Amino acid sequence: MVKLVKKENTGDADYLPHALRIADIAQSFKANNIHAFDVSEFTTMTDCIFMCSGTSDPQLKALFNGIKEGMKEVGMSPFHSEGQPGGNWWLLDYDSIFVHIFRDSAYDFYDLEDFWADAKEVDLELDEE
Repeated sequence: MVKLVKKENTGDADYLPHALRIADIAQSFKANNIHAFDVSEFTTMTDCIFMCSGTSDPQLKALFNGIKEGMKEVGMSPFHSEGQPGGNWWLLDYDSIFVHIFRDSAYDFYDLEDFWADAKEVDLELDEE
């Protein structure tokens, strides 16, 4: 039996250093559509929704593995992960951050940016290219 535990909202953006690290990793793998939203006011499941997209199976796999490895370097492993080669949507659950990695076409179709439009967008301090 799975027991659901309500996540306590502390009001602090404890996820921010991790979101910045994930954004840096995603940018290093040339991800598209890199965004994050503070959703702590809207759900008890997580504090931050991070999303990015890629154009090909190799890029999606590299993003997925790169983020997993980069977070492992700072002592974080996902509680859950999903996705497979040929898939359109991969997920890494770090409790306070849900990382969504989409194929570009799926990113446009699911439009999570619009879904979370009422949430505050997190400044990921991305380099302008």
